[in-house]
Order: sequence, then C-alpha cells, then structure tokens
Amino acid sequence: MAAKSYRDLQAEVWDTGKCSGCGACTAVCPADALYFEEGTMVASPKTTGYCKYVTDGVECGACYEVCPRTVDQPAGTLGDCLEIRSAKAAIDVPGRQSGGAVTAILAGALDAGLIDAVVTVTEDTWTLKPSSVVITRSDVLVQKAGSRYSWWVPLLAALKTAVIDKKCRRVAVVGVPCVVQAVARMRASRNDLVRPYGGAIRLVIGLFCTETFDYTALVTGKLKTERKIDPAQVRKLDVKGNLTILIQDGTTATIPMAELESCVRPGCRICTDLTSLLADISAGAVGSPAGSTTLVIRTPAGKNMVENAVQRNVLVVSGEVDVAAIEKLAQAKVKKAKGGKKGKN
Repeated sequence: MAAKSYRDLQAEVWDTGKCSGCGACTAVCPADALYFEEGTMVASPKTTGYCKYVTDGVECGACYEVCPRTVDQPAGTLGDCLEIRSAKAAIDVPGRQSGGAVTAILAGALDAGLIDAVVTVTEDTWTLKPSSVVITRSDVLVQKAGSRYSWWVPLLAALKTAVIDKKCRRVAVVGVPCVVQAVARMRASRNDLVRPYGGAIRLVIGLFCTETFDYTALVTGKLKTERKIDPAQVRKLDVKGNLTILIQDGTTATIPMAELESCVRPGCRICTDLTSLLADISAGAVGSPAGSTTLVIRTPAGKNMVENAVQRNVLVVSGEVDVAAIEKLAQAKVKKAKGGKKGKN
C-alpha cells in the first residue's frame, strides 16, 4: 500500500470536519510543516506545503499514522478496567477541579522518578488562554493544576518538545479522549518516525470529556463580550450540566449548555468516547462525591502509578463510585454523536 501523506489527511479528515485538533500530526511531522493558526474556530491544521513524501519522494506518513480520526471511534462506554475507585489528593492542590487526584498521581510519579515529564495544559491567569506545556517538577505541576480542558488547545504539540528537544524518555500525557486515541496510535506504530514518541510515553491519563470549546468563541465571545465578564476576574470554570463561572469576588454566573453550541469545535461532534477508553487511567468528576475524582484504572501501569501515589501519602482512595451515572453520561454522548454528526461528507 502506498504511503499516506498530509494530502490524504486533508482529504479524509481536515476537509470533512472530523479533525479533533489533538495536535498529534504537528508533533510527529519531521519537517515541522504542520501547524495550527490562532483565531476563531480553528478547525484543522495548516501546512507550509512542504512534505518529505510529496516533495522529495521520501516515505513518511507520520501525520496520517497518528491521527485518531483516520480510524473508527472506539466502541464502548465505560470500557475495560481493572478497578474503579474514588480518590482525592492528600496534598494541597490549590487549583484542583474536583479531587486533585490526577495531580497527586503525577506529582508522586515525578518525585519517585517513575516519569520525567508531564505533557499537559496550562493557562494564562489574565486571559485564560490555554497552551500545551512540558512540566518536569512536581511543585510546578501542583502550582499549575486545574482543568483547562473545557476549551481546545493542540495539546500534543508539546510532545515534540518533551521527546525531541528535552530528550525525555518517561513521559506522562494528560488529555481528553482524542488525545488519548492519538497516543494509542503512537504506541502501536511501527513507523520509524513515530516510534520515538510512542516509546517515550510511560503513562496516559485520559479525562472524561463531553466536548471542548473554541477559546475565542467562548472566552472573548460569550464571557467577555456577551456577559461582560473579564477573563482576569474568573477564578474557575466548571462544566457540569451547565458552564459555571466562579468570579474572584465569590459570585457565580451560569451559562446553559444550549447557549454554548456555537462554541463547540466541529470535530467534537463525531466523538463517541466520554471516558478515554484507551488510557492507562481515566479520570473525571462523574460518579464520585463532590470533592473527589473518579479513577478508572485500566492497565497495570496505571495501577502501579496509583499505588505509588498512595504509598507516598499524596493520594487517598475509596470505593464510592456511581458507575451507573458514568454509563448514563457515556451513552448520552454516543447517542448525540451518532444522531447529529456535522462533519462534511
């Protein structure tokens, strides 16, 4: 079979509205020819036009190889797992979104030397603008903790910084389901240009996700322009049925999810994966008491990381999880995706 190039990716994914924006293609492109522009509702990457395969006849196919939208969506709702636990951080995590369990697990792994870097998302506190980053110290990780996954950023773009620039060989990736799917493809790939990435990933923590929002449409449009809420005054955003905005003065504002449909990225509309089925550990607030995190521990590697965090006294776990609530939300996402796909055909 002939090698695939960015042109195949463009025809099958970008031009059909299926791009998830995970950033995997930009990370693995050996020519650094793929990139995401800034602006409102950036639906897919741009290219400089240079491609090792198209331009020079050198087989590559790395971008196509790692894209999570060139294959069928993972089937299932809760998925396979070893155990499901409710947990919370036993350390102070100022920006925790729910129980702070993900931060505790990663901090414990960094301090134990089980991982040497975390690829994750952080934000500018004044503008709320997200960016993908590489964090190598537990104290920095704790300082920057908090969910910034309500809106989109090409998270895996920072993987190239971790693996190629910083030479990290024990990387943890934290991301939403499309990111997890892309990493799974990296781990399984036999492409010589992709294998350094897959081989460097030690742990994948997937976050529960219903959809992500375009930053400019949500923050500049809905918050700043329509609601007159300055991003610098926002202490926390939380998506649970509605978008709840906690203001620095202690007041709150709520936006119904129906009003945010115009802010949802097009590629999210075909996603059927709520619980990050291909992760080592999946995490979310659904199913656990307030102030705790649900952990779906899927692999031995994930279990080892949780046990390490418990042994280091940075994580406390219990068994109080409402699995039915997770299943219900996961089934609703599948139904919505299958009933309302908006990608171009």
